[in-house]
Amino acid sequence: MGDEVRGTQSLSGGERFLVSLALALALSGLEGRSSFVDTLFIDDGFGSLDAETLDLAVDALETLQGRDRKVGVITHVAAMIERIAVQVRVEKRGAGRSEIKVSDGSQPIWSA
Repeated sequence: MGDEVRGTQSLSGGERFLVSLALALALSGLEGRSSFVDTLFIDDGFGSLDAETLDLAVDALETLQGRDRKVGVITHVAAMIERIAVQVRVEKRGAGRSEIKVSDGSQPIWSA
């Protein structure tokens, strides 16, 4: 739709997520300007993106991490899980119990 101005009510789920992600990324870029953002957590919404846009979003998050920013992503999207090196997984064990595992992508680092 090019440069057409649209109201927020007309945005799709994926477009709304991208706007939220762009805002979060912009806030994280305030570093050095009395920033109040040390860690960025993003809840899942990546499933609403097409493969190309998902790849761009993950690239942006990896760029932040490369700048020593802490980025946490909550996701179930397999393509993202494959690209995220350090993972914290919460797995149900039944009877109201869960197990937490931290891994570096190849092996467990910590488990409780």
